[in-house]
Amino acid sequence: MSIEQRLQEEVSQAFNQLFDFKLKPEEVAIQPTRKEFEGSHTFVTFQYLKITKKSPEQSGQAIGEYLRQHSDIVQDFNVVKGFLNLVIADNVWLSSLNDLRKNENYGQLPANGQKVMVEYSSPNTNKPLHLGHLRNNFIGYSVSEILKANGYEVMKVQIVNDRGIHICKSMVAYEKFGDGETPESSNTKGDHLIGKYYVKFDQEYKKEIQALVAAGKDSETAEKTAPILLEAQDTLQKWERRDQKTVDLWKKMNGWVYKGFDDTYHKMGVDFDKYYYESDTYLLGKDIVDQGLSSKVLYRNDDGSVWIDLEEDGLDKKLLLRSDGTSVYMTQDLGTADMRHQDYPFDKCIYVVGNEQDYHFKVLFLILKKLGKDFADGLHHLSYGMVDLPSGKMKSREGTVVDADELIADMLETATAKTKELGKIEGFTTKQATALYEVLGLGALKYFLLKVDPKKRMLFNPSESIEFQGNTGPFIQYTHARIAAILRRAKELNVVEDFNAESISLQSPERELIRLLSEYPLKVREAGENYSPSVIAQYVYDLAKEYNRFYAELSIFGEEDQNIVSFRVALSGAVTQVIKKGMTLLGIIVPERM
Repeated sequence: MSIEQRLQEEVSQAFNQLFDFKLKPEEVAIQPTRKEFEGSHTFVTFQYLKITKKSPEQSGQAIGEYLRQHSDIVQDFNVVKGFLNLVIADNVWLSSLNDLRKNENYGQLPANGQKVMVEYSSPNTNKPLHLGHLRNNFIGYSVSEILKANGYEVMKVQIVNDRGIHICKSMVAYEKFGDGETPESSNTKGDHLIGKYYVKFDQEYKKEIQALVAAGKDSETAEKTAPILLEAQDTLQKWERRDQKTVDLWKKMNGWVYKGFDDTYHKMGVDFDKYYYESDTYLLGKDIVDQGLSSKVLYRNDDGSVWIDLEEDGLDKKLLLRSDGTSVYMTQDLGTADMRHQDYPFDKCIYVVGNEQDYHFKVLFLILKKLGKDFADGLHHLSYGMVDLPSGKMKSREGTVVDADELIADMLETATAKTKELGKIEGFTTKQATALYEVLGLGALKYFLLKVDPKKRMLFNPSESIEFQGNTGPFIQYTHARIAAILRRAKELNVVEDFNAESISLQSPERELIRLLSEYPLKVREAGENYSPSVIAQYVYDLAKEYNRFYAELSIFGEEDQNIVSFRVALSGAVTQVIKKGMTLLGIIVPERM
């Protein structure tokens, strides 16, 4: 039982004894004490005054006195305007430290028997992954790991958007201008090569529009009748008819892209348990539409198209089948959701998709609910904000995106220069130094994109992300390496980490470090409940920052009392253990040496 849970139990007992009221432990709200006051845990009395029938201060005083007399863990208290601040006894903190040190699974919650599917990445095969995909992938992977730590069985999936007019645009441009170029002949990653032809299509399309307008056509007609666009539309029709030549070209170009994606995913340190492909799922959903028509949840228009009316729910009317019987994206997503639940009977399914799709997912989830799908209540859109750069918004078709591979390479170069400048690779071999640069560069990138609440739009600043001071990945990584060096020195000096708790009187930085360590399981739970890696990122930063205060204010090996030396080494070991666990949930490696 954690310190917070024990306090909830004891405050519950206080209410029973003092006010003859049975307050359930889970109804007792305990929060961290504000820095300016003495104590570590605070019970706020205001919402309980109808029970106590006393003023806030009197209520706090009465409960505090009761706890000081009857609690095994509360040493003292103070009351500030109805805020009961509790001082926990040193032996409790030390016992807490020993418990977590012995627990290899500290922060891992018990299995809860529930299954969660997490969908993320979901790229198009007409272009390489970019900065926005990086945030998506890092959030999806981290949320998956956090949910595992919360006791869920997790399946990581993605759906690859491998068909449609955008893919056909790249195909047409490649056929017209590619001259048989391959990734091998051009020494280019496959996804980059196909992305080049997507940009080429847009350039040629614009030229043709300008030529048609110059010849007297209005711009709207020119946009619809440009020859290269008509070729792309014809290619799509051929693909849907399974024209062999068209399908062969599609398979070849997509194969190049998949190989490129795999390389990028490996660099990013993310993976998937199952891939779904739009080319396999785009016809799904028609059976569900038929069910909806039978149950009168859906209706058919005079032109034969099928709709659902969601106006009473504050939304609008949504098309589900065109008049010619062809599907729309919503139809496909209905079918895909149903198929996935059959593949993997999940309790929850998390869609990690940008906030420009908020409305789409509101409609999707509501339709599934109205159609009586029992899994609909477990669907959640993890809506995240877009990533901006100092130079502005990115546009794929104009070739102005920040390419993921190039950004990762730039981060490694920046990490290399910064690390050399600060002299943090003394004694490293070339191979060790290169590995460190990769760990720091990717760690800086991941941490910067994950430390912001997913819901918020963010500005990515590469140079700021790689700093070794402040709220950055390298600062936390360096703190871990510093502690690892302390533990190596302790081993050289034969310092044992076992200590006599009874003779330890905690200093403020030590007490604060143990308090933070005790909060780790709570932060794991909070991050899981909110699908927010930023909770873990902020926690690990606070822990690293507090360790650096401890390191600056208190000596470790210069201390004469060997019991205190052992205690501080043990405390350092616990901190490095939790930093590593937290950063692992973010998908970030922490180095042992710097």
